[in-house]
Amino acid sequence: MRLQSDEFNALFTDGLKTLANIFANERHELRIAGGAVRDLLSGKQPHDVDFATTATPDQMKDMFLKQGVRLINNKGEKHGTVTARINDQNFEITTLRVDVQTDGRHAEVEFTTDWETDAERRDLTINSMFLGFDGTLYDYFNGYEDLKNHCVKFVGDSSQRIQEDYLRILRYLRFYGRISKRSGAHTSGTLDAIKENASGLRGISGERIWVELKKILEGNHVNHLMQIIYELGVAPHVGLPKGGNLEEFAKVCERSHRMSPKPMTLLTALFSNTDHVQNLDLRLKISKEEKNLALFLLQQRRELTAERTDAAPLKPFKDYVVDSREPDAHKKISELLKYQGEEQLFREMEGWTLPRFPVSGHDLRRMGISSGKDIGRILQELREHWKESGYQASKEELLNRVGHE
Repeated sequence: MRLQSDEFNALFTDGLKTLANIFANERHELRIAGGAVRDLLSGKQPHDVDFATTATPDQMKDMFLKQGVRLINNKGEKHGTVTARINDQNFEITTLRVDVQTDGRHAEVEFTTDWETDAERRDLTINSMFLGFDGTLYDYFNGYEDLKNHCVKFVGDSSQRIQEDYLRILRYLRFYGRISKRSGAHTSGTLDAIKENASGLRGISGERIWVELKKILEGNHVNHLMQIIYELGVAPHVGLPKGGNLEEFAKVCERSHRMSPKPMTLLTALFSNTDHVQNLDLRLKISKEEKNLALFLLQQRRELTAERTDAAPLKPFKDYVVDSREPDAHKKISELLKYQGEEQLFREMEGWTLPRFPVSGHDLRRMGISSGKDIGRILQELREHWKESGYQASKEELLNRVGHE
């Protein structure tokens, strides 16, 4: 087939036209590759566009040097990737490759001019397609058919693809959540391959795993995919607790999905104690902000809720933000309300701004109170009255209480 769409045509900047001409003049083939092709065929504008070519890195460098094109970031050259900067735009171009040796994390590659051989080493059929600049689709493994049918499949033998890079287990689940229209539409061979190879994830760095796990948690079919992660024995190798609370996880997924919860908000539903958070951190190297959110939700998911009243349902949450010295307290409370499925309260809380306590120590000194100890005590008492008033009491009303206490 030949693709013609607004999204495809939008790619053709002056920079890309220049790039295409350089390769055409030197008689080297250049095509759009991988995820960008998938997105274009789905009618989406790709965020990143990668290119593949029959030219070797040395040939590319010679071409670009001859045309006065600047090259940046030469770290990818040993893997066949050259990055050229044309008209303030970066273009990442990779030579067609074949894997010579893999250890489940990295691959030793040889360069090739065979497009099908390069496609064969890619992970999923939907990611193995190429697109010519005239819109011609090069699809060696029925990726377009799978994409139209919302079907996620490994290229060729599932076990072999996984053993080339064990992170592909999580990439499969991530794309399943993005492409598939329904949960449970896996082939038994794929699930068997994941189960057989799950332990290979032990050798993958925590940072790489966390990137994929977060994307799974931000996609569709989250509850279904987490069940699979546990059923197929993936969980212990990616830092998730043994016997994670899947029942709580299912409830939180169901009641929070309209509010776009953060990945850590969902994940905390699996945890029963702080050790579970510490173990996740040790394995995945999560950020300090993510760790603090998990610890907060673990502690407050029952406590703060218990303090609610029908008359003022948001009061304990607002009080927490006012009393907290943490700059992200408001965000944490928002995630807690998502966790609890309180959509109306969450929307109200989103529109609420932290009020400023109207009384200061200077005000009390002007009233003749000089003892620092007394000022501290009175300010705390006035602050409590202010909170009890729903943050409505004015400076005048509060200062009138001084002397009547």
